[in-house]
Amino acid sequence: MTADISKMRNIGISAHIDSGKTTLTERILFYTKRIHSIHEVRGKDGVGATMDSMELEKERGITIASTATNVKWQGHQVNIIDTPGHIDFTIEVERALRVLDGAILVLCAVGGVQTQSITVHRQLKRYRVPHLAFINKCDRVGADPEKVTRQLRENLDLNAVLVQIPIGLEDKFEGVIDLIKMEAIYFEGNAGEKVRKSDIPEDLKKPAAATREEMLDALSMFSDELAEAFLEGEETEEQICRAIRKGTLDLELTPVFVGSAYKNIGVQSLMDGVVKYLPEPGDIENTALNLDENEAEVQLTADPDSPAVALAFKLEDGQYGQLTYIRIYQGTISKGTELYNSRSRKKFKVGRLVRMHSDDMEDIDYAGCGDIVALFGVDCSSGDTFTHTALNYSMTSMHIPEPVISLAVKPADKISADNLSKALNRFTKEDPTFKTHIDEESNETIISGMGELHLEVYLERIKREFNSRVETGMPQVAYRESITRSVDFNYTHKKQTGGSGQFARIAGNITPLAEGDYEFVDKIKGGAIPREYIPACDKGFKNALAKGNLIGFPIIGVKVTINDGSSHSVDSSDLAFRMAAIGAFKEVYNRAKPEILEPVMQVVVEGPIEYQGNIYTSINQRRGIIESTTEDGNGCKVEATVPLSEMFGYSTVLRSLTQGKAEFTMEFARYSPLPAGLAEKLIEERQKK
Repeated sequence: MTADISKMRNIGISAHIDSGKTTLTERILFYTKRIHSIHEVRGKDGVGATMDSMELEKERGITIASTATNVKWQGHQVNIIDTPGHIDFTIEVERALRVLDGAILVLCAVGGVQTQSITVHRQLKRYRVPHLAFINKCDRVGADPEKVTRQLRENLDLNAVLVQIPIGLEDKFEGVIDLIKMEAIYFEGNAGEKVRKSDIPEDLKKPAAATREEMLDALSMFSDELAEAFLEGEETEEQICRAIRKGTLDLELTPVFVGSAYKNIGVQSLMDGVVKYLPEPGDIENTALNLDENEAEVQLTADPDSPAVALAFKLEDGQYGQLTYIRIYQGTISKGTELYNSRSRKKFKVGRLVRMHSDDMEDIDYAGCGDIVALFGVDCSSGDTFTHTALNYSMTSMHIPEPVISLAVKPADKISADNLSKALNRFTKEDPTFKTHIDEESNETIISGMGELHLEVYLERIKREFNSRVETGMPQVAYRESITRSVDFNYTHKKQTGGSGQFARIAGNITPLAEGDYEFVDKIKGGAIPREYIPACDKGFKNALAKGNLIGFPIIGVKVTINDGSSHSVDSSDLAFRMAAIGAFKEVYNRAKPEILEPVMQVVVEGPIEYQGNIYTSINQRRGIIESTTEDGNGCKVEATVPLSEMFGYSTVLRSLTQGKAEFTMEFARYSPLPAGLAEKLIEERQKK
């Protein structure tokens, strides 16, 4: 018998770094009796928060990987995923939101809407995830929930409505007032586990009544029944809750709760809100593409008796092999069930099925639609769709941002080289935003990711988990060389080694080419060079362009024209004419005034308009040229071209200049001449090497 999906909730906890997500999750685990004692993120006991299972997370006091757990609250089964707040680990938030039905957006009562709050909100909108807001840290100096609610409306354009107000603030914060039931709630006992309800304090009755009126006015938009009852002063608790739920599910309302997870205030009320207002799996429309019918869209039903459809949204390499996290959208999956992977077109049997609690697991026999569970020993990739063998469906994949920073890594010894290879294979499979490749020109291994912290964490994991010592350095910029003026050539290749020798003469000119890397023009007349040797000439010039003699990088932007030459009936050959072309080019290359070209990127920076000046400055300091600026409400978009060599580390600089509220994208635009002073410096560095 599968669980009643109306009693199931799948939620994520998302926010800006240091807003208290992991602390909140720890309290939820404690109040739902999942754990028996509370551990802090940076606790003195050295244990660390339950959901921060990785050693690095405990050391740094941050969440790096999203972790799943399962709790029970008021007869409801709640799957919770605690996600990182740092923008470098944004893929963890992306893949959590892809499979969740609802979310809690945690905000700091002092910091309000911050960096990642904006990014997380963008992600919530992308996946159309209904959410509640929880204004945490109301016990801190400077806490102002009303200001934060205004920021939610102004900065995130949310219809944020307070359903609670605090009893006191800062060091006087002691409870919350429920504006629906109009009662005061206090959280007592050693860890706030005893909930006491009483009358609203006299001095707060007036502000509570005023805020309740604002709430009811906003909620009337979602219920005609409530609107009529409100006008007559006869609204009921049931009507209010129905209106909140409808507005939340329609993504037109964000109910706002207040509290302090660290001081154990308000967490139980928030959990009540989760089961009352966030969707059950059957409330959300989920679709798949039918690969047998030209990718026609198919509506999935939250029906345990329908053929199974599940999405693998995260891979983890654990001590027992690969762990594959899946969300079941339709049907039921049991141990021994045969499933079909629509990407690899392979069938497999479900062996071990587990429910996760951070890094602990509980073996289960079956899981139904709406469940988030994990499988062992399945060969798959992140984003694969598993279905009943009678179906051939694929679910749409998640948004994967492109990496913005790269580093060159080099193993310190032979053992480290083998282990580095294993580590990179594993991490690229686990994390789609972590990419690696071998640079063809420098033969360096380049790793790319979402920011310095992202790569720093992976380098630390390579060292600890794979015992691989690596040296890091900046990756080589893919420079190019080119010519700036036309020169003529007339070159004879002659070699006599006894017996038949080598002879070839070619004449013509090389000129700069505005568009393209290389062009070969044949203007030979009267058979000065036999037709069969012309392709060898072309091949020879291509070989010569592979490496310039300024800094040893490929040469581009060259047009070669041959118009004369001569051959020998015995000593001429393909090899002779290829060698003649190479010799001719090398002989005249320096006379063609070569220059160094650098890759220039098209950069788009988006952020709040108040940081526009800082964005301009950051681009100008990097030899960038601003091409256009567009302003839209409170935001601005700056388009510019900037040399690639100046963009390393830019993500970190941009975050510090804009309090993390701006982000950028870049792609290759063109090659441009490197300024003379920098070119000389680069040539000097190359000669030293």
